[in-house]
Amino acid sequence: MKPPILVEPQLLEFDKIGRLELGYLTSLENSKLPFDVKRVYWTYYTPDAVTRGHHAHKELKQLIFAVAGTITMTLESIKGVITTYTLSSPNIGLFIPKLHWRTIKMSHNAVLLCLASEEYDEADYIRDYDEFDIFKKGKT
Repeated sequence: MKPPILVEPQLLEFDKIGRLELGYLTSLENSKLPFDVKRVYWTYYTPDAVTRGHHAHKELKQLIFAVAGTITMTLESIKGVITTYTLSSPNIGLFIPKLHWRTIKMSHNAVLLCLASEEYDEADYIRDYDEFDIFKKGKT
């Protein structure tokens, strides 16, 4: 059974098992996620001074985890709503729906893990903020 369809960005907490003396494990299954996962990737060793992202997706949905370190993600919706999220716990993921411009700051030791709803498709990217602005004007 699928969870409800999500349309707004939000933090999702997933169960962890274990204890401090032994460590923890978090497990995810498609039936517990807001979409079926078609691609997984991770980003790491990003210098502190670098801001990543600077794009949106036309259709892709993502679930982002900081499996190590700290990640600060700022999202802007096509309605112009800007929200900043800080990820620093590996069992909490940020759901990002389509059509959200993002910028990403990572601590150098951060590992960003992304579960994506689609396989890579360059045509799905909006890499120019002016193009994203056109989507905002057409959708608000």
